[in-house]
Amino acid sequence: MRENAVCALAAVGASAAMAWLGLYGFAWSDYEVEAEPSFNALTHDHVVEFLRLAPAYGGSLVERAPFALLPGLWGGGQLAVYRMVALPGLLAVAALGVWLCARMRSAGRPALWRAVVLGVCVANPLTLRALELGHPEELVGACLCVTAVLAAARGRSIWAGVLLGLAIANKEWALIAIGPVLLALPARSALPGALSGAWVRARLGAGRRQIACLASAGAVTAVVLAPLVLVSSGGFTAGTQAAASSQSAIFQPWQLWWFFGWHGPLVHGLFGAPKPGYRVGPAWTGEISHPLIVLVGLGLAGALWLAHRRRTGTGVVGERDALLLLALVLLLRCVLDTWDTVYYVLPFIFALLAWETCEDNARAPVLALASTVLAWVSFQWLPDHVSPDLQAVLFLAWTLPLAGVLVLRLFAPESDKKRFKATDMMMTPLLGGERSSAPQATSI
Repeated sequence: MRENAVCALAAVGASAAMAWLGLYGFAWSDYEVEAEPSFNALTHDHVVEFLRLAPAYGGSLVERAPFALLPGLWGGGQLAVYRMVALPGLLAVAALGVWLCARMRSAGRPALWRAVVLGVCVANPLTLRALELGHPEELVGACLCVTAVLAAARGRSIWAGVLLGLAIANKEWALIAIGPVLLALPARSALPGALSGAWVRARLGAGRRQIACLASAGAVTAVVLAPLVLVSSGGFTAGTQAAASSQSAIFQPWQLWWFFGWHGPLVHGLFGAPKPGYRVGPAWTGEISHPLIVLVGLGLAGALWLAHRRRTGTGVVGERDALLLLALVLLLRCVLDTWDTVYYVLPFIFALLAWETCEDNARAPVLALASTVLAWVSFQWLPDHVSPDLQAVLFLAWTLPLAGVLVLRLFAPESDKKRFKATDMMMTPLLGGERSSAPQATSI
């Protein structure tokens, strides 16, 4: 407690500042349109109406419902409810930041590195924008996915499943975290394949862990979403179908499919705001984008399992590569999603940050910090200065090479080691630390 007291106080203070800056009101935000009617019904004791009015991410509203009821203890109104239901996300990122800093401290990482990690977690400008837009549930889902992988790597299959189930119920995009979580689960043993009996027992042990993880995840997801399904929530049902195969007119510049669209009638956004220069997307992009994200995530997980099977004789990936896989699929989610927006990048950044702070990685959190800056420039600064077409070009100019680097690091670590070593030598002195000379541990 003494070692983490300063870090925890800094995290709490930064979270309070983010709440003060970002939760000033919910007018003209997604919260007002999507979540406020449902929470308003709940605070007036209309539970069925609360479920019926829930949006596509109604599971997140169910999970945060106890926080919506707390303002009733002191007579708080809807503004107090709005602020309280954002509290789980702020607490989650603060806890994640403190835990990552504690792990870095035990590994002897420099204080400046730890300060950067805590800043990216709790004082991220993208987090502030997510709060302003009314989507604190993205913070909850991001932290649940990362901690599910961390729990799985420590053999906590049930807890990993519970966290994964809560993430999937929170928002359906968390389905892409299933692969990294299952691959992170350790086998009971890691003996060579020549010892056939021991190897079979190890594989059976890994299989039981994976089944337990999936069963607990499915049970938790079902418990959270069952009330919404039983009430036949119109918004939830329609939104869930849209998440699987979108027919929406939403077509943002920050995605791979942008130049397949065409310049037609003037596009209008939320509350009828005009968007000059925006393209109209073809119908097929909306039909394939979300299923493709899930398929790509499963395909990468399967390919990584086969690569580790050939390399080490076991399909167990370990914490480091599982976190890297999670970061990669979350980045590809942003690139492939026609709905991509500023807060979609947050889960990727937190997963990348967790990977960079692994005990096996003796480097400064350069990639997570650079990704935060580039994302802020792409989503916040460029829209006021350049055309949507140029925004798309610049977004792809950093996301696609970064995805390529992560793929190389994941599937060809030896061939990519020199590139990362050169990056560390350049960036580490800027962040006040020295590269560790300790040998890298194996993935298993």
